[in-house]
Parts: sequence; structure tokens; C-alpha cells
Amino acid sequence: MIETNRCKIDILQDSDYEKVRELFTNEKVRKFLGGIVSTESFNNSFENMLTCNENSYYWVVRLKYNNEIIGLISLDEHHDGFSTEVSYQFMPQYWGYGYAEEVIRRIIDYAFNELTIRKIVAETQSANKASCKLLQKIGMNLEQIVSRFGAEQYIFSISKDSV
Repeated sequence: MIETNRCKIDILQDSDYEKVRELFTNEKVRKFLGGIVSTESFNNSFENMLTCNENSYYWVVRLKYNNEIIGLISLDEHHDGFSTEVSYQFMPQYWGYGYAEEVIRRIIDYAFNELTIRKIVAETQSANKASCKLLQKIGMNLEQIVSRFGAEQYIFSISKDSV
């Protein structure tokens, strides 16, 4: 388990199915992530998250004080086929309180210092202003603009040498 001041970051388990499904079926959460996914699509994704390879990591984010799952964060292969991407989803009622920043910073630190990854990327729609602001706040820089999934995407990055 990985910890922050307010959160526990636990490896994804079968028992997390319902709470993680809530993330994938929440309109606000999925607004910039391709929309709500079907049950079949979610089941396939969840199974892939549980059985991922040794270079993929999926964690649920829990509040320390009550163990409630408030989000999902991962390190996995980016669409470019060689970069490691940090991805995250948090339930809307926890937006604006610094949880995502706290957790993403900790996972990046973990990636650099425990997994010896040298560079992390994050991709988000340019229209997702809150996510863009968050990624800049944690020290990531806009590296590339691409068109993917029918929208303009910003690819941010941070390297171990820059922190």
C-alpha cells in the first residue's frame, strides 16, 4: 500500500468492482474520458486492470479516515507504445479538495523512486481545463498536442531529472 497524508492507495482487487464501476458510469467523471461505458465494456476493462502485465499498475484511492473509495489511478503504457502514462479518475464530490494532486504527486514519486521510471506522461482533452491546470500544478509540461478520440488532446510530461 502507498499512502499520502489523507489517502491510501491500494492495488485494485475484485472486491472493488462496484465502486470502480461507479467511476466508469458517472457522467461528470467520464465527460472527457469518452463517456459512460457499457457494462460489457467495463467488465472487459476491469478484468484487464486486474490481470495487467508487470509494467501496469492499477490502484484504488481510499480516504484514510473511513476507507471509502474516491478514485482510481494507474501507471500504464501510453498510446505511443513506449511512454508510461499516469491516468486518474475521482468521484466529483471529491473534486477541488486537493486529493487528486496529493495522490498523483505520490504516484509520480513512487514511479521515479521505486519503479525507476525516468519519465511520466499524462494525456487529457484540451477542453478539460481542470485536468490541464492540475497537471501543470504538479510540475508537468505540455509536450505535444494530438488529435485522438475525436478531440484535441494535450500530452503533458515530467521527468525524474526535472523534480
